[in-house]
Amino acid sequence: MIDRINKQTGLMERALDAYWIRNEVISSNIANFETPGYKKFRVNFETLLNEEREKFSISSIDKNPKFLPIGKDRPLLKEITITRDYSTSMRKDGNNVDIDEENAELTKNSIKYNVVSNQLAKELSLLKQAINGGR
Repeated sequence: MIDRINKQTGLMERALDAYWIRNEVISSNIANFETPGYKKFRVNFETLLNEEREKFSISSIDKNPKFLPIGKDRPLLKEITITRDYSTSMRKDGNNVDIDEENAELTKNSIKYNVVSNQLAKELSLLKQAINGGR
């Protein structure tokens, strides 16, 4: 059971890392809004995160059917990919950063970061409460 808790908190920690990296990339895109020829970067990890999150559902992994399966060793999250978008241009100078889109993405990313951060804090608080015997 402790192993399962560790994997869940580990997954949340990795998600926070990924959201932080995305925040840095979006901030870089915003900073280069007026740079001629600049092509924006994107961070992709949600599909991988969702795949890993789905693996936490109880499944039959134990050889003995008398025991309740509680999880299995799995990687927490594959590598986060940062890609450059060469497909579009917003202006004649070749820059493809849409400042409104980037600001919206930054806001959305900040909200997701805060949600996961709060979830992790609650999970750790519950674990602390269990260790202290409910006090």
